[in-house]
Amino acid sequence: MELAGRAALVTGAGRRLGRAMARALAGRGMTLAIHYHASSAGADTLRDEIVAAGGQAACFAADLTDAAAAAELPRRVVAELGRLDVLVNSAAVMRRRSFEDTTPAEYDEVLDLNLRSVFFCTQGAAPALRAARGKVVNMADLAGLEPWPGFAAHSVAKAGVVMLTRVLAKALAPDVTVNAIAPGAVLVPEEYDREERERLARTTPLRRLGQPADAIAALLYLLEGGDYVTGDVLVVDGGRLLR
Repeated sequence: MELAGRAALVTGAGRRLGRAMARALAGRGMTLAIHYHASSAGADTLRDEIVAAGGQAACFAADLTDAAAAAELPRRVVAELGRLDVLVNSAAVMRRRSFEDTTPAEYDEVLDLNLRSVFFCTQGAAPALRAARGKVVNMADLAGLEPWPGFAAHSVAKAGVVMLTRVLAKALAPDVTVNAIAPGAVLVPEEYDREERERLARTTPLRRLGQPADAIAALLYLLEGGDYVTGDVLVVDGGRLLR
């Protein structure tokens, strides 16, 4: 897919990896729909950066834990931008909670944002994506491919994203490709201290933590080069899944 001149919606684009991916797509000449919920300052700053560099971007607020709001978000984007070619489902929350300590409210919070919003945001985007013969990239996680008892609900949700990616790839074929990226130690949780970060790097086969550029390279491959790839999960983890 040639990205220049097309429109992309990146959810959770006000901070961290979502913000980095949105900036990278704008650098490829895409018009960006920057979704945010709590991170309005980050979203506004990113929009201003893109516009100052000669690009096009607009911010869209939505609480994606509300299924109706998640389905409506891409329709709002199409109404304002006139098209939607790429959807990157990046919005997520990562709570360190053991299986024993997870409350029903915490479980619902994680599953509603990390999994249910992906389902309904893609559902809302499907007509425009079909018309554009577009692409969906979901952000999964290494936690969806191996069990993380310390992040129990998160692990369950991301495993659901892996299966949902396969379901959507079949449901939207042949018009739309749907893939996922499963990062490992890329932008680790902000509360991790130096010792924990060093341990992660030491126990990763490539002996380093990942960077946003590693995940962005995977995203650009799936969008620009992966036209014959669908229903797949591209693991970007420095080899941690092998250990």
